[in-house]
Amino acid sequence: MTAPAIENPIIITDLDGTLLDHETYSYAEALPALNRLKQLGIPLILASSKTAAEIAPLRAELGFSHCEAIVENGSGILEAGNYEQGAGENYQQILQILNSLPPDLRRQYQGFSDWSAEEVSARTGLSLNQAAMAKQRRFSEPGLWLGNEADREEFIASIAARGLSALQGGRFTTLSFGGNKAQRMMELARRHSSDAGEPFTVALGDARNDVAMIESARLGVIIPNPAHGGIPQLEGEVTGRVIRAPSPGPKGWNQAITSLLDQWQTIQE
Repeated sequence: MTAPAIENPIIITDLDGTLLDHETYSYAEALPALNRLKQLGIPLILASSKTAAEIAPLRAELGFSHCEAIVENGSGILEAGNYEQGAGENYQQILQILNSLPPDLRRQYQGFSDWSAEEVSARTGLSLNQAAMAKQRRFSEPGLWLGNEADREEFIASIAARGLSALQGGRFTTLSFGGNKAQRMMELARRHSSDAGEPFTVALGDARNDVAMIESARLGVIIPNPAHGGIPQLEGEVTGRVIRAPSPGPKGWNQAITSLLDQWQTIQE
């Protein structure tokens, strides 16, 4: 594909299975492209289901603390700059709504707030330290529904009446006041607008929950992930608005970003 002429590009990327290796969580193979982004001053916005406490150290390690990040699967934004854990008013409101439900309904939903770090670690496979950071939530509450389907429908209707939405993932049902990666990407694109207009957004992801973000970007990049079958054929691939990296994980990420940077710089010369 020939890269389009662009102004003011920003890169928005999923983490696990995309910028980070699916098995090792290493980004080593993406370092050449990451370094070029820094040299060119192109913003890199991390977008993940991880919490701000989990993403902030990685963002600093990568050298992009000056950029915002999308956290908790799009439920919120981690602002640029040095990370300080906020009060998490949204999260406290979620817990207040949960605890306002009839006890028979409330006890059938168990979330991260109900579990110790040890329990979160056992249920997710995270290390104890990672589980502790995953419990430092600000915008959403993942958990498990332990009751029957009829009560589940009543539960969802009850929280919806109080402004909460429930998103069913592969394992957890996550409660939040809404928002997803695609919506947050567009919000941040508006922030990065210049006199020439909104920036040229490039979104990279490997899983179905990245599809909306990939399809909403000016250019979407699918990173193959053989571990879960990846993303099916998208309509944008016919027009070239969506492309596929040649390799999985950070290797494919590096290939895609390097190719785009090479083409863009050639056009500008």
